[in-house]
Amino acid sequence: MEVHHLAVLADCQAQKYGRRSALRYKDYEAGTWRSVSWEEVGARVENTALALLASSVGVQENVGIFSQNKPEYLYVEMAVYGVRGVAIPLYATSSGSQVQYIINEASVRLLFVGEQFQYDAAFNVLPICPSLERIILFDRSIVRHERDHISVYFDDFLREAYAPGEAEAGGRAAELARRKQQASGEDLMNILYTSGTTGEPKGVLLHHGAFIEQIRAHAERLHMLTDRDVSMCFLPLAHVFEKAFTYFCLEVGAEVCINLKPADIQTSMREVRPTVMCSVPRFWEKVYQAAQEIIQSATGMKKALMLNALAVGREYNLGYVRLGKKPPLGLELRYKFYEHTIFLLIKRIVGVERGNFYPTAGAAIPDPVSEFIRSVGIPILVGYGLTETMATVSCDLPDRYTIGSVGRVVPGLQLKFGPGNEILVKGPTVTRGYYKKASITQESFTEDGFFRTGDAGYMKDGELYLTERIKDLFKTSNGKYIAPQQLESKLVVDRYIDQLVIIADQRKFVSALIVPVYPAVKDYAARHNISYSSIEDLLRHPRIQELFKARIDTIQQQFAHYEQVKRFLLLPRPFSMERGELTNTLKIRRDVVAKHYEAEIERMYREAEEEYHP
Repeated sequence: MEVHHLAVLADCQAQKYGRRSALRYKDYEAGTWRSVSWEEVGARVENTALALLASSVGVQENVGIFSQNKPEYLYVEMAVYGVRGVAIPLYATSSGSQVQYIINEASVRLLFVGEQFQYDAAFNVLPICPSLERIILFDRSIVRHERDHISVYFDDFLREAYAPGEAEAGGRAAELARRKQQASGEDLMNILYTSGTTGEPKGVLLHHGAFIEQIRAHAERLHMLTDRDVSMCFLPLAHVFEKAFTYFCLEVGAEVCINLKPADIQTSMREVRPTVMCSVPRFWEKVYQAAQEIIQSATGMKKALMLNALAVGREYNLGYVRLGKKPPLGLELRYKFYEHTIFLLIKRIVGVERGNFYPTAGAAIPDPVSEFIRSVGIPILVGYGLTETMATVSCDLPDRYTIGSVGRVVPGLQLKFGPGNEILVKGPTVTRGYYKKASITQESFTEDGFFRTGDAGYMKDGELYLTERIKDLFKTSNGKYIAPQQLESKLVVDRYIDQLVIIADQRKFVSALIVPVYPAVKDYAARHNISYSSIEDLLRHPRIQELFKARIDTIQQQFAHYEQVKRFLLLPRPFSMERGELTNTLKIRRDVVAKHYEAEIERMYREAEEEYHP
């Protein structure tokens, strides 16, 4: 397929599709989803680009976007590409210190913001961000700003495109046309700051040429995506996975529906019923846990029917379809029955009954979750990638996959393994380095130009398997190495466990901090007549402790004795971004969590020592 440079994407698609819907978003006042045609997108991107020129945005100048997902986010980003600028996305949940760091390092002069939180965070760091000249607010209806010369609403900013007169506007239009014509693959497209579980953010350099090559590779691998598809834009557009997939959809001509409020995703899914959507495994883990709750609470014939449906779906999809084999007639008839009853009900509840394919990446997806989702006929595609590789390194083939793998390497990439089985990649979609960090850039590449991913893995039958994150390996005081992510991915699928952090580094044994699924624990207490005065009291109750110990011991049987959790703490509140325990992509910051619960961890190990040596 022809891949457009993002500087001209809106123009080309507007010419091709005209009044056909390009985007949809929910109008909360009217309670309906509104469409934006490609003609309208083209006009709004053009207007925004002219306004950027009116603000003297130069070639390869950095422009910041600090907002939740919105149509305006895409208009600004495509306009920045049109004037050959560089888009600097900031996660909508970024703290003031993160905003300050990125603005100062990238010398951001213009910053577009979404809601009140983002505006307040940006305005508060103005005195210590000397480069920042203007804050442009997307939404006049919900954001109030200080009456100053710095802040301006987006609609007022757009009017500057045609000020002060026709001559100036005409000159800007000619300049925009020149810049679009001069746009090349060598232009820097984004500096994507990784949220990082440790240390300060690093700005990953991503060029237009890398994006074009990634789209070509995706078009070859995911050829079933067409302009008839409907995509749900759910993950933050500051995340490379969502950014790359959304623009892939726009390049193909698929309609992109933007979920404006992350908390509303379940409702949005049922209203839009997307055919494609990229997500992280946590989304599917919650689907799995909800289904397990329904199955566990069922009784008699209803429960037997659901269990039989899953057994049939597993045999049909994993035992035959996945392997390209024709299922026996009896199995096919039973599957078709469940496909139009129980499985269809599950898909409708989630909003995926029109599914074409649903890519998932960003973390390991537990095998039981993957097996369940595929058994009921939801077409997920598991993949692996990093910001530094413009998202995808590998992904499943639609009709050929193995549970536990992260698929096959996409066309155009070379992959090999370094010391410790570290995955090393090289190719046109790999970053050229980190912004203003020459030494880190040099350390991140081998002498022959392969990028060090920091992930360990192996190849089997042409598929890539991940084993651990090398820098996350723990070494116990007994000299044993522990891969915490492997254990965490197994335990977190339990219906009573919401979040989990393994503690083991320089300790005599493995322990865990566990955030329970509070409603499930309370329901268990009610069914077993356990009285309590508070959530803290409930989690300390011996029968609740016994419940978790039994479930953990059952799940971790496959692990070596030294890898198994010996002690755990049940926490009365979840990990949060506000406390710095989660990154903007909801990854757990182990060092922050360990620090916050340092006293409790030390007490747990001290008590264990006292019990061992009375």
